[in-house]
Order: sequence, then C-alpha cells, then structure tokens
Amino acid sequence: MKMSKLVFLTILGAAVSAAQTQTGGATGGGATTGGGATTGGGTTTGGGATAGGTTTGRTTNPFPTTTQQPSPLDPSASRPIFLSGKVRMEDGSAPPESVTIERICGGRGSAIPEGYTDSKGGFNFQVGQRMGMMPDASISNSNDSGFGSSGASPSFGRQATVTERDLMGCDLRATLPGYRSTLVSLTGRRTLDNPDVGTIVLRRLGDVTGFTTSATSLMAPKDAKKALEKARNTLKKNKLPEAQKELETAVNLHPKFAEAWYELGRVQAMQNQMDQARQSYAKSVEADDKYVRPYLGLAAMEAQLQKWPEVKQLTEKVIKLNRYDFPAAFFYGAVANYNLRNNDEAEKLCRAGIEADQVHSVPKMSHLLGMLLADKQDFKGASEQLTTYLKFAPKAPDADAVKKQLADYSGKLAELKP
Repeated sequence: MKMSKLVFLTILGAAVSAAQTQTGGATGGGATTGGGATTGGGTTTGGGATAGGTTTGRTTNPFPTTTQQPSPLDPSASRPIFLSGKVRMEDGSAPPESVTIERICGGRGSAIPEGYTDSKGGFNFQVGQRMGMMPDASISNSNDSGFGSSGASPSFGRQATVTERDLMGCDLRATLPGYRSTLVSLTGRRTLDNPDVGTIVLRRLGDVTGFTTSATSLMAPKDAKKALEKARNTLKKNKLPEAQKELETAVNLHPKFAEAWYELGRVQAMQNQMDQARQSYAKSVEADDKYVRPYLGLAAMEAQLQKWPEVKQLTEKVIKLNRYDFPAAFFYGAVANYNLRNNDEAEKLCRAGIEADQVHSVPKMSHLLGMLLADKQDFKGASEQLTTYLKFAPKAPDADAVKKQLADYSGKLAELKP
C-alpha cells in the first residue's frame, strides 16, 4: 500500500508546524507555513501553521465520573493558581538565557509552556494563562492539529482557569536544549498554597556540541544586549515591528551577534518577510556555527520550497549538534528522505525521533512511521503507530481520517492471516 503522491504535502505541513515548535528561547518562533493537503484515498489532513508553540491540549479526563467534577459552588473550581520559583545551573548560577517553564502531565502526554524565566532565572505566572508566550521554532503542539499549532491558534491565548484537579499527575520543569531538568511535582497543590515551588536545576548533557546560546553574545556591547532584551520583552506583547526595530539596532551595534540575528529572522518570518528572514538566519549561522536554532529556522523555509536535499542537510546538522532537544529535526529529516525516496532512512529517523521525543511533542511522527510501515505491508506495526498517534493527538483535525486509515490497516492485516 503505497503512500499517495500527495501525502508528502500533508507530511510537509506536519513537519513545518512541528519544526517551528521545539524547545526554544525566550521568545520562540519560526517561519509562517502553509496548509494541509489531501492524502491518498481521499483522506484529508489538517493544515499547516504559522510559527508554532508547544501548547499540547488535554486528552481524556483521567477522572471521568461526573461526581468527581469540581462543584460550581467550590471556590477552588475558579480560583487561579500562581506558581513562582527559580532555575539554576549545576554550579548555582542563573541560566545564560531566558528558559521556558513547562507543565508536563504524563498521563495526558502533554508538555505545556507556562512562562519564562527573567534575567536572574526567576519565574512567576498564573497556571494555564500563558500570557506573553510567543511560539518558537522548536516546540511542538500536539493538541489542535496533532502536528503543531499556529502561533495564531486559540490554543496559545488565554485558557479556562486551571484547577487543583487539573494538576494531578503533573510536574513542572525548565526546558533548555542540551540540558536535563529536575522536576517539581504539582500533584496535590492547592490554590492557597505558597506559590514558591523552589529551585529547578538544569544539568548539561555530555555529548551535546550545539548550544542554545552563542559565545558571540559575550562579546556584544552593552547597548546591543539591551536592544535584544527590549526586543524579547516587546515580542511578549506581540509587537513585531517594534521588536524588529530593536533587533536591527542590536545587529548594527554588533554584526556578529548570532542570537540577535536569529531573533530577527524569526520576527521577519512571522511578518512574511521571507527573503530577509533567510538572510538573517544565514547571518546567525555565519556568526556562530555551533548555535543550533537558526539551522531549524532555515530547514522550515527550505521545506516550504520543497528543497529536500537542503532540508536533509540542515536537519542532519541539527541532529549532530544536539539530538536530544529538537525532535522536529528528526521529523523534517524523515520527510526529506521520504521525498528523496530514501524510505529506509525516513523510517530510521522516525524511530530515533520518537525515542528522543520523550514528551510526545511531535505525535505526527508516529503517523508518518505508520504509513511507512504500511508501505512495507507491516500492517500490524502500522496499526500500532497510528494508535499511538491518536493517543497523543486525539483532537487532531485528521483524527477521524486516521481512524479510517487504522480500520483499513486492520482489515488488510486480517486478510493476511490464515
């Protein structure tokens, strides 16, 4: 059962959305991307996205009985929950850049960005509001689309108040590529508890050579650093032109400012200034070839143009620099290899990406792997992968179509049995 020629459009939409989401910096981002397509057999899958964020949504309620629902008269049902604390490196210092704070709810397979640390490593936010969160090219959303949500999506605005019950089975962590975070359990936390959750510690992974910050930032003059900080604060208010002006000031003051070039590329891409964004990403790579983020930004742009050899090369670079924190790079690589007719390599990358994606931020990877296995007549393996996809993206726009696909694979599996 071969994939339709149009499937690559669906997978492209998925890859572009996913790659614009993976663990990013203080402001996140990525290029605006196009929509979905129709797969073989009339299956229609969901569209692409603009710069994505990693908001994953809620799946089946782990406590489904109505008697366990918070009473409308229960003050805790509507009272907001605030959390605060700090993030520290192993040596006790503050992180070298702003760090994303995520809420992980293991039973629901979700990783939800809640806020960012300030310049001193502190954080303070209302759970579930995510005010000022800007999507980054490296965090994926598996909720609304199943393969990444847009920065303009309702899932990235205000949400209903999170209750004490919503925190059952959830942990808080800091997210910084190249590092692993300690976890703070939120189970049992009450609305009137002290909001201070203490210190979250980040420990560096030994075999990571790519960095989330650039050494060029240390050489930047004070005014350039100040302009970058202003731009990031302005981005939190979604004031893109103002942020772009500050970033242009930063790179003019320090032409080798890799982080500022990357942020400028993201802002330009979010405003559909694609040629300028490409140049800014390239300037970032030129300034510091160990800085990971601009490679993924460039990969997203090349994927939009279906330049698969370039996508393959860029994702290989990302994986070589840091194979832990950018699972969308595996997905991009798999899509590129599929379109280059390297299905074995595409399967290999899907499997490696799924293993690296511990919080299931790119569930669409399982869908792609399932279709690759179906091409090999491995309908049992294909069914397992599609089931996994639906488990972690139950509200994806293509969920019903995938269920039909799953039924088709199950039928073909039955035909193969004696």
